[in-house]
Amino acid sequence: MRRLTPVLLLLSLALALAALGCSTLNFVKRRLPPPTPTADGVTFRFEAPSAKIVQLAGDWPENKWLAGQAQTGSFLVGEMKDEDGDGIWTRTEKLPAGRYQYKFVIDRVNWKDDPNNPNRQNDGFGGFNSLLDVR
Repeated sequence: MRRLTPVLLLLSLALALAALGCSTLNFVKRRLPPPTPTADGVTFRFEAPSAKIVQLAGDWPENKWLAGQAQTGSFLVGEMKDEDGDGIWTRTEKLPAGRYQYKFVIDRVNWKDDPNNPNRQNDGFGGFNSLLDVR
């Protein structure tokens, strides 16, 4: 009878969690849409609730992987906005037809590929660049 006690305890716990609908478990991350074409351009989204600044870096001429910072003297090239404070940063870019590579830069030091875009290629530094085809 002692051997059944742990099994019954685990079964009871599993049933209790199922009864709650797992609503108290928040281990599933919210998924954002990949870059989306709009009337104003392509809208990029990135979730970074604790970030102070998020930038969109890419290989199109106006950005040049944030190299425009040196040309303009501004650290705000590709700056994304989180106007409602929900941790979702957005930016819309006017991009002509073509294939582009991009990453998100969090707090000016942490470069991340887009977790919501499965299209990517090796970046040559042990990571990946996200790929976007604009038609």
